[in-house]
Amino acid sequence: MTYSMDNKVALVTGAAGGVGLAVARVLVAAGARVILTDLQTLRGQAAVAELGARARFMTMDVAAESDWDRVMTSIEAQEGRLDILVNNAAILKPGSIESTAYADWQQLHRINADSVFLGCQKGLGLLKQQGGAIINVSSIAALAGRHDYLAYSASKGSVAALTRSVAAHCRQQKYRVRCNSVHPDGVLTPMSTAAYPEGADPAQFTIDKDPMNRMCLPEDVAAAVAFLASDEARAINGIELRVDSGQFIMSI
Repeated sequence: MTYSMDNKVALVTGAAGGVGLAVARVLVAAGARVILTDLQTLRGQAAVAELGARARFMTMDVAAESDWDRVMTSIEAQEGRLDILVNNAAILKPGSIESTAYADWQQLHRINADSVFLGCQKGLGLLKQQGGAIINVSSIAALAGRHDYLAYSASKGSVAALTRSVAAHCRQQKYRVRCNSVHPDGVLTPMSTAAYPEGADPAQFTIDKDPMNRMCLPEDVAAAVAFLASDEARAINGIELRVDSGQFIMSI
């Protein structure tokens, strides 16, 4: 389904590839003007060249408060509004409670969780002017936990809890800004497939090959994000939408 997002402005972080680029594609197709941000400047510029005139790119470190200020100032000056914020940027590193270095714990929380706090806080100034939607990309690991991805699971759990708090705040303040989180399991992107054994073909682990598999495509996550960003989801606020091919319910 294609939603109508004409005249809406969206910001998508981590949008030079993977889920972020898939989200940008579906929002542009729906008529939105989309600002893509990422640290990978060349890939981000290539994405904008693909997407056309309704997209523009800004290099951004999502863990830097000054970069959020710069991006929001630019959006206010050039677009005059913000209707949709998709906090997608994240990194993935393995490690258990015994093997995770404190520096890795800090890095994962800075990029995966602190960035979402900054995005929600900085974006709200523009979003609340006319109302809109925040979609935070979390993970099924935030709900089920992974013994081998401790810091990642904890950082994504922070995103889920932050999302509920932001949703409650906006409702209490009557801002007409909804905030929801999306929880994928395995997604066929370079970040996740890097964890597969050398020589393995990740495509063999998708739900297209076997419904019992756990891997989905970036487009599957983008479809969920687009729905939550649309006016059709106007009554949905503070939820945790799983995009996991049933992995969570099969694990308990």
